[in-house]
Amino acid sequence: MCHRPDPADRFPVDWLRLSEHRYLVSVDWPAAHRFFAPLPGGRQDPMLVAETTRQATMMLAHAEYGVPVGDQFLMQELGYRLLTDEFTVLAASGPIDVVVECSDVQLRAGRLVGMRVDLRFQRLGRVLATSMGVLYCTSARVYRRLRGVSMGAAGRSVPLLPAVPAHETGRTDPADVVLARSKHRPGWRLRVNVAHPTLFARPNDHVPGMVLLEAARQAATALTPGHDFHPASMRVAFHKYCELADPCWILAGHETDRELGAVVRVRGLQREEPVFTATLSAAVRDDG
Repeated sequence: MCHRPDPADRFPVDWLRLSEHRYLVSVDWPAAHRFFAPLPGGRQDPMLVAETTRQATMMLAHAEYGVPVGDQFLMQELGYRLLTDEFTVLAASGPIDVVVECSDVQLRAGRLVGMRVDLRFQRLGRVLATSMGVLYCTSARVYRRLRGVSMGAAGRSVPLLPAVPAHETGRTDPADVVLARSKHRPGWRLRVNVAHPTLFARPNDHVPGMVLLEAARQAATALTPGHDFHPASMRVAFHKYCELADPCWILAGHETDRELGAVVRVRGLQREEPVFTATLSAAVRDDG
């Protein structure tokens, strides 16, 4: 139900309904993972919050709202924020409790078509992080009609571009790099590796959203002097499907946000149209 065929990539392990549209999800984050590996200093990868948000939302959509397994999901928005510096692997041993609040629940003929989720990640009563998402669902039949000939891209090979040096993106394994050099324009070109066991866990007719989140993280890291950037918060809006066959250009720049202070804004463009926009900050905001 988490849309992850490999058990090593599934983080929600159980759930309990607390009240209408409110749930408690138990999460087990690994101390080691092939992709969401610990960061320097023993810190847990904050992108686990984003991936867990995605998985928990889809799990509840199937289990509690009756969405058929064959239906398709579109995450229109996804964001998270760390609330403590103690986001460490050592502290992460054992399950984490996640309170999920579903709102703006939209039903059509008894079927879920969309909702907003707000999540609170906590251990022993202390809140570690919060996240949110806006999700839409569509039947397999409608999805096939919507995607048309693009459905044929699933399972096809995609040319694998040369990777940016891994250390520039905060990665150690070149196979995990999702950025390639851009020779003729600013920024980078999205590097699509359809054989990646985590980012492309199953055949897909478009670039998965987690690849775009990772592209935003890597672009912010590559832009930062010393390549020492770890996103304590991220907010992403997905504007359209990112097609496998077309180049996707990644642009990033430093800006100042009224609420967050210094941030990195990242955009993905395909055929000169925005695919996603992201705002990332390295600052941990403890709201007490």
